[in-house]
Amino acid sequence: MNLGRLITLAFKAIIRNGFRTVLTMLGIIIGVAAVITMLAVGAGTKKSIRDTIAAMGSNMLFIMPGSNLRGPARTASRARFYNKDLQAIAVNSTMLSDISPTVFKGGTAKFQAESRTTTIYGVEPQYMRIRTLEIQDGRMFSPSESSMGAKVCVIGQTIIDNLFGSIDPVGQTIRFDKIPFQVIGTVKSKGQNNAGMDQDDMIIAPFNTVRKRVIAGPAAQQIRQIYASVSDETLTQEAIAEIRDILRVHRKLREGVPDDFTILSQQEMGNMMESTSEVLTALLTAVAAISLLVGGIGIMNIMFVSVTERTREIGLRMAVGAKDRDILWQFLIEAVMISLTGGIIGMIFGVSASLALSKVSGWTVVITPSSIVISFVVCVATGVFFGWYPAFKASKSDPIEALRYE
Repeated sequence: MNLGRLITLAFKAIIRNGFRTVLTMLGIIIGVAAVITMLAVGAGTKKSIRDTIAAMGSNMLFIMPGSNLRGPARTASRARFYNKDLQAIAVNSTMLSDISPTVFKGGTAKFQAESRTTTIYGVEPQYMRIRTLEIQDGRMFSPSESSMGAKVCVIGQTIIDNLFGSIDPVGQTIRFDKIPFQVIGTVKSKGQNNAGMDQDDMIIAPFNTVRKRVIAGPAAQQIRQIYASVSDETLTQEAIAEIRDILRVHRKLREGVPDDFTILSQQEMGNMMESTSEVLTALLTAVAAISLLVGGIGIMNIMFVSVTERTREIGLRMAVGAKDRDILWQFLIEAVMISLTGGIIGMIFGVSASLALSKVSGWTVVITPSSIVISFVVCVATGVFFGWYPAFKASKSDPIEALRYE
């Protein structure tokens, strides 16, 4: 029997049991749609990370106490950074263009009757250049204001929206944990970062002000993080090696003793985030793929039912000359058609869901041709894998017993 005739028979059998077929397809539809959506979100996240790195450049360095980010073999240390560590880097490094210590604390910012829980960052003015932040209105505080501990600040767009509304914030005074700060500038909006954090929900104030007035106590002597930028991004790895040597000598770490600090470049941070994104995407895709497994089992189940229901038809066809392979191919094509049709519908839903998710949430999604091809191949493979045994069982039916079947 030719292929066209087998496809026609399979199509008629599917149409004859339309509602049952649709229910069988649901597992495939949901599985394919979920897999495509997860892959699109994963690819979009990676693209967003790369775009962020490209926008910020690869010359930013992130230096922090503790070695917990350097691999699973090392545990978090109780190391701390102080002014002397910052000075050791600033004085001895030959490849840095800017360096800024950072301290921060969460708390409540208030203006008149409005309040918002946020974070205040204590930094030096060069922090803006390192982080490629720009002033939108007003100005940034000066080095002299920072050294004197002036109670001034610049704020992000989220703080403006929640505390000031339509009021011009420049020149106004806000309170952070009861400490007054005069707003002298606003920062251009940057939106969410790759980790989903709002980069506009912040108050930036002079380093000494935050350390002495907001944090206070013994913790005020510590530096939480150090940001730096390399004068030439092609020298990033050399700068990391130089800073590592400087800190090891300054902190008197003997040979063989692991670093009690971590130095990351913007590219390394991006790679870490990409790796995390890939793991999460793989996990979510694997969970979504369970629907395909369930759909495949559904196809096998319905094909067994179909074989049982059509036992007399199988016997009659074999009695008039149909060969084993004709019966095998008839039911196998039927299983593949169910799987493939469900897969095509699932692809449409998956693409639509990805675009809708991007529009509603603002996430970057990238629908790659490979995800469509993979889904197509998986659908065919699912139909063949789960449809083969019922089809094989049908092809091995005894014609005489089949004709007697009631």
